[in-house]
Amino acid sequence: MMLLNELALERCRCLIERPEVFAIGVSLTESGVRILDCGVQFRGGIEAGLAMAEVCLAGLGRVELTAGQAEIWGGPSVQVSTDHPVEACMASQYAGWQVVGEDYFAMGSGPMRAARGREDLLKHIGCQENPGEVVGVLESGKIPPDTICQQIAADCGVAADRVTLLVASTSSLAGNIQVVARTVETCLHKMHALGFDLTQVVSGYGLAPLPPVAADFLVGIGRTNDAVLYGGQVTLWLRGDDDDLQQLGPKIPSCASSDFGAPFAEIFQRYERDFYKIDPLLFSPAQVTLNNLNSGSTHRFGQWFPDVVRQSFAG
Repeated sequence: MMLLNELALERCRCLIERPEVFAIGVSLTESGVRILDCGVQFRGGIEAGLAMAEVCLAGLGRVELTAGQAEIWGGPSVQVSTDHPVEACMASQYAGWQVVGEDYFAMGSGPMRAARGREDLLKHIGCQENPGEVVGVLESGKIPPDTICQQIAADCGVAADRVTLLVASTSSLAGNIQVVARTVETCLHKMHALGFDLTQVVSGYGLAPLPPVAADFLVGIGRTNDAVLYGGQVTLWLRGDDDDLQQLGPKIPSCASSDFGAPFAEIFQRYERDFYKIDPLLFSPAQVTLNNLNSGSTHRFGQWFPDVVRQSFAG
């Protein structure tokens, strides 16, 4: 297995060495944890967001801004591609770690999860490692206190001065980009939940509209989720049986969920702001294309819902 944390740290180098170019802040906590503020107290920006998203993929994917699709939204889109989808998206990018402490909460992602190794998903796909240094991404409007940083280090089995954490809020440009870059990740996680063998997925490509930066975290969460749920598209190159893919395919897009149809902020409020009360099958892109490398067949499922995207982005 590739050393995910090592690859992610290499992708961090330019951020660490040239923070002023990326409009970010680099600092050390009292215990020595390195914090890269990409969108909390520092403004960050496009390049910080693209770099942050690629760190989240452990350096095993490319994230870019590209022209948007006018029928969905007039702004740019976030494009992601990877030839290592399981390692990049499931072992690293998936936000499977709730980082919780006194007066602090963040969704944790990045290859530090593989070092912690506690999630059933990681055990199932066989992606765990014991690195000398770890890299993580925190989605939060606050810089983590040193107590949280020390706990992350302990959970990952490394000294505090061997931890690098990138932090950005959903109400920042960098935070928006790194969340919307999760199109392929949401698709793979949905397929895993449906019982598909992810080792059969060879490559992945995703595209979703980049929403306007929101003034507060709740609107930001709503817009970034709606970008994927109602405006996201994913193409996977995989190996499988065409009949099986035709059976599986309609269950993958977000429209297969009972919670589908309303802007995410409305759904979130309906469930008292508890992600875990929402139907987990909602979290997937609007449209999915499966290219079967065994047969040469292409299967497309789902569709965009631009009216919901526009309602969300204008709210």
